[in-house]
Amino acid sequence: MGIQKSPRIRGAVRVRAEAGDANAILADLNRAFAAFKDEHQAEINGINAKFADVVQAEKVERINAEITRLQGALDETNAVLAAARLGGGGGSADRADSPETREHARAFNQFFRRGVEAGLRELEVKAALRTDSDPDGGYVVPDQMEQTIDRVLGSVSAMRSIASVISISAGSYKKLVNQGGAAAGWVGERQARPETATPTLAELAFPAMEIYANPAATQTLLDDARVDIAAWLAEEVSTAFAEAEATAFITGDGVNRPRGILAYDTVANASYAWGKIGYTASGVAAALTDATHNGVDALIDLVYGLKQGYRQNARFLMNRSLQATIRKLKSKTEELYLWQPPVQAGQPATLLGYPISDDDNMPDIAAGAFPLAFGDFRRGYLIVDRFGIRVLRDPFTNKPYVHFYTTKRVGGGVQEFEAIKLLKIAAS
Repeated sequence: MGIQKSPRIRGAVRVRAEAGDANAILADLNRAFAAFKDEHQAEINGINAKFADVVQAEKVERINAEITRLQGALDETNAVLAAARLGGGGGSADRADSPETREHARAFNQFFRRGVEAGLRELEVKAALRTDSDPDGGYVVPDQMEQTIDRVLGSVSAMRSIASVISISAGSYKKLVNQGGAAAGWVGERQARPETATPTLAELAFPAMEIYANPAATQTLLDDARVDIAAWLAEEVSTAFAEAEATAFITGDGVNRPRGILAYDTVANASYAWGKIGYTASGVAAALTDATHNGVDALIDLVYGLKQGYRQNARFLMNRSLQATIRKLKSKTEELYLWQPPVQAGQPATLLGYPISDDDNMPDIAAGAFPLAFGDFRRGYLIVDRFGIRVLRDPFTNKPYVHFYTTKRVGGGVQEFEAIKLLKIAAS
């Protein structure tokens, strides 16, 4: 008779297996990158000899596409590993196992399946769940389910993993920002001391906007005791929430949604003004190319356009299509590629020594576009989550389906404008 492994042991075995997969993918990625460098150099040699080989160029692009695929597979494996480690334990374990929380989960399950509401509101308080939202706005989901949704959001949204995230109980979060402006002067021993300038303070507000999903299920499905209703709701809702907020953190206009980093006014770094995001031009009207090293110069200028205090924890943010373009760029002197694969599993690829975060919501290269951001996003961008994910059960609107109107409140915006810089595809 075999020995039955506990869930914790099975989880540890799965994590080790996935770690092995990550190492195998990383080995394939390094082999592909080595082949890419050899073939790309052969392509460059042919161009320099006035013999542009179309077949060679296609070969380089195929290898480049394979590197992009392997990088994506490695990122997904790393995300699964990170989520598994988070799920292995944590500070909320005691509360999740408390009698009050288990009782609330059972009551919520009855509400979910049959609409039985008796005592559910009181159990929310006993289970120490969030009760800050409108008491008539639905019921708070069990804490275990809420954690499931948050973990998926963290792995899908690049901004959620690199920005600052805080939880609030009010409808908005406000903070004061010191823009500087205090002046000092040199004086002699007997000279007068006139008044100096006073620092300027600005208030930033980050309202929590409502994001919703409205999945439906038949009553037959709900009556099937074998179906894990909590897992079903988490799966249905988490993907919708993750995709919507990930888009908003990049391009949201701030109207009934977070304000994304690309929705703010921009200004050339040479004319920087607070309240706007500075940018460096690519040097070419509609491309990022290494033909005249414009692309290399633009990336270096972008890095050093950021103040030293922000560069220490800075990273690049771009989509994978742009990574494939940047992968061909080499330094002027040592002829070293600026893009480098991860050193080990669990780490990102780097550009100019800084880590890269993938976000498909970042635009492609086009005239006037801002396809690349660089900065300390932890200091630069703030995401606010209002406590509580709520569910309204609606069995009447669309019979025989039962709808579950699920809401969460989230906001976001730039909190430190100098901490983020953009690359603009433009001649100047």
